[in-house]
Amino acid sequence: MRKSIKPNQNHPETKKTQVTNMFDGISKSYDLLNRIMTLGIDILWRKRVVKLLEKEKPNSLIDIATGTGDLVIELAKLKADKIIGLDISLGMLEIGRKKVKKKKLDSRIEMLLGDSEGLHFGDHTFDAVTIAFGVRNFDNLDLGLQEIFRILKPNGTLVILETAIPKNLFLKGFYSFYSQKIIPFFGKVFSKNNSAYKYLSDSAGIFPYGEAFNNILRKNGFIQVEDFPQTLGVSSIYFGKKP
Repeated sequence: MRKSIKPNQNHPETKKTQVTNMFDGISKSYDLLNRIMTLGIDILWRKRVVKLLEKEKPNSLIDIATGTGDLVIELAKLKADKIIGLDISLGMLEIGRKKVKKKKLDSRIEMLLGDSEGLHFGDHTFDAVTIAFGVRNFDNLDLGLQEIFRILKPNGTLVILETAIPKNLFLKGFYSFYSQKIIPFFGKVFSKNNSAYKYLSDSAGIFPYGEAFNNILRKNGFIQVEDFPQTLGVSSIYFGKKP
């Protein structure tokens, strides 16, 4: 059984409730901290997600755990008729909606409040599903992946961008120091909530990556599964298809 952590391990609330409240609380500082913590490289990673999807030519797609909408806005470069961004945090979603409107994409992108583990869409609805830095926050990972599998059309595509851990021992040590010490420090300074960023660091440290996550995708029905390590292995892009 995979170990799961919550923002507050000692609190009886579910992980889902705690994660929702946590993102509501840090929503205003989230974009700034993302740029600082990744040195802006996360922008490049999202572009690579879109590049992977280009050859699939999806006409309908949904970005789950869309947060403040960075990836769903990038996805608008694809010639898709239906684009949805979905998130469980209203605070993050409201900022995302403002960004979408500012870029004059509100006629193409619909931003919806929703739960990845109980998607209110019919079977075989979307050509593609994307998730960026959200899958490790699922309360029930298998259930969330099964819901994604359900709403994908046959031959539909799943692309996930998520944190990983470098294999090189020196880089692994530096990554551990940076994620456990530097990121919570920035979180405390800019968002006044270092516990939220400690959770984000801790959850990244225990989440399965590489072949371990590939196997989880396969177990939940996905085929043609591949992973593409990014920037010395600090993140990875995962690709899978529904048969």
